[in-house]
Amino acid sequence: MVDVSSKASTERVATAQARVFLKPETLEKIQRGKIAKGDVLAVAQVAGVMGAKRTPDLIPMCHPLLLTSVDIGFKEEPQPDQQGRCSIMVTATVKTSGQTGVEMEAMTAVSVAVLTIYDMCKAVEKGISFGDIYLLTKSGGKSGTYERGKE
Repeated sequence: MVDVSSKASTERVATAQARVFLKPETLEKIQRGKIAKGDVLAVAQVAGVMGAKRTPDLIPMCHPLLLTSVDIGFKEEPQPDQQGRCSIMVTATVKTSGQTGVEMEAMTAVSVAVLTIYDMCKAVEKGISFGDIYLLTKSGGKSGTYERGKE
């Protein structure tokens, strides 16, 4: 692991996003609460928070951090694309006050959330896919602020 002991403790915030692609019928079942395993987005939200908290257990060189906030949100996009797929955008914002950033915690949170959506819906649709996983913003620390598309 990188030695961060000489770094200043600052407020660190990172936001990441990921997108789940699924059939309109599957999205409708999620919206109507008709998935057998339960409330898909509620479970995915909890899973995303758990993923953020467990990041150093999954990513070998990540420091264990005391997270002060993990916020997971969903934006359903019911209009099918050219392939006939709808999507759900998952966003995670993670905060801490410390000597290293929370980018990996935010990225892990959205990744675990989309995997959970797949797991809960795979009985209905095996062809669910996900992608567009990326860091949207980060602030704090020596490197300052990053905003996707403004680099």
